[in-house]
Amino acid sequence: MEKTNVMRILSQNKIEYNSYEYDPDETVGENVASLIGRPAESTFKTLVTVANTKVNFVFVVPVNCSLDLKKAAKAVGVKSIEMIKQKELLPLTGYIHGGCSPIGMKKRFRTVIHNTAETFEKIAFSAGKRGYQVELDPKNLIKLIGAELADIAIED
Repeated sequence: MEKTNVMRILSQNKIEYNSYEYDPDETVGENVASLIGRPAESTFKTLVTVANTKVNFVFVVPVNCSLDLKKAAKAVGVKSIEMIKQKELLPLTGYIHGGCSPIGMKKRFRTVIHNTAETFEKIAFSAGKRGYQVELDPKNLIKLIGAELADIAIED
C-alpha cells in the first residue's frame, strides 16, 4: 500500500493508525464504510465550507449524515456558511474531491468534528487520496489538528 502524506504525518507524530485501501472508482460516502468493513456511523467525511465572512471552515461528519449548515454556522460563530465550489477544493486544501482529509491541508483551518466521534474507540476518514482511509482514536485526531466537537450533522 502506498503511504499517503496523512499517513506520514501520523507516523511522524507517533500516532497509531490502521490504513485501508479500496477501489476509488467503485464508491463514494457510505459505500466506503462497507468496503473497509467499518460502520457508517464511525466512518467520516471531510467537508470544506466558506462563511459569510469569507473565512473557510472544515467540518468532519459521519458518511451516513449531512452537514447541518445552520448548526455548523452556530458552532463556529458566523451568520451562515455554504459548501465551497468543488473547483476551489484543490487550490485551497491540496486535496481533490473524494480524497479530502482533515490532516495535512495546505494551511490549518478551524475544524469541527461531529460530536458522535468521541463515542467511538476509532473513527475512519480519508487518508488524503481517493481509495485510501485511515482509522485512529478520535482523541488523537482532535489533538493533532486542534479540532473541536459539536452537534453539526443530520442523519440522511
